[in-house]
Amino acid sequence: MQPVLAYETWGELNAERDNAVLVFTGLSPSAHMACSAEDPSAGWWEDMAGPDKPLDSNRFFLICMNSLGSCFGSTGPASIDPETNHHYRLNFPVLCIEDIARAGAEVLNGLGISQLYATVGVSMGGMTGLAFSILYPARTRSLVSISASARARPFAIALRSIQREIIRRDPAWQKGRYPYTAPPVNGMKLARKLGMVSYRSAAEWQQRFGRERSTEETTEEKPFRHDFEVESYLEHHANRFVGSFDPNCYLYLSRAMDLFDAADHGGSLEAACARLELERALVIGVETDLLFPIEQQQELADLLYDVVAEVTFKTMPSLQGHDAFLVDMKRFRPVIAEFFRHE
Repeated sequence: MQPVLAYETWGELNAERDNAVLVFTGLSPSAHMACSAEDPSAGWWEDMAGPDKPLDSNRFFLICMNSLGSCFGSTGPASIDPETNHHYRLNFPVLCIEDIARAGAEVLNGLGISQLYATVGVSMGGMTGLAFSILYPARTRSLVSISASARARPFAIALRSIQREIIRRDPAWQKGRYPYTAPPVNGMKLARKLGMVSYRSAAEWQQRFGRERSTEETTEEKPFRHDFEVESYLEHHANRFVGSFDPNCYLYLSRAMDLFDAADHGGSLEAACARLELERALVIGVETDLLFPIEQQQELADLLYDVVAEVTFKTMPSLQGHDAFLVDMKRFRPVIAEFFRHE
């Protein structure tokens, strides 16, 4: 298989070709991190990347890649297999975080970039950034890991396992052979709702919604509809997600996160990190993150302290839990800007 890899860039590569920053995304975003002349629509990290922003495209050549296995341009289960002229579906090979990291290296090869100024990864992308730095230690000078970890823990694995089971148990899934005009909508909606609950903190739910009642009416056709506003919120986000993301791609990428363990590269986390050749590293964790708890960020920072000359570990008291890097800009922007002001 020769995969297609979708990516977007901002800024200019300098004459020395040493100002590139590669951004690995979380599970569901596309490569469209920020607006550009080619695509003026807002990106998923609009407040972080672009001219005079923390990831400053006036200084850096920014590259954001759509993950291998996704459905926004890069080859994945929803892509057409050129050998059969049918969608790969479950014939797509088992996907690992390392495969996404290798795809990132292929993008750099195509751009003629031998070494990055920095690798940045958020959530699943943080795992991918660490894998990239281990697999290609000479190809990046710095690593920024945000709300990620060196391996998945049982709690996160359990949550994602339930999400995958919900999708697979939807009769419309049809063992991955659903018509693309009729995907397993109910399974995707429920999986997304469970995901949304885990992406935010209980304290935020309390502050935002409390016991506010929904304005929706329960009818005979829809009993037990939505009594509370938090239920309506989850329904709204689930409806937005369904139709925009392929269920089989979701299954593959979700499992890839669970399969990742940096200790596979050397037998222990310490041995894996000993392979790194980083000059600097920034690890950011959120105190209310359920999926990647703050102690996992501390664990990664401690591992890096032993092998990287300059390591910064930041803890954020954000209410927004795992999703804080997308919404709590007043805390995240200054920390990332400070790291990239380094000369």
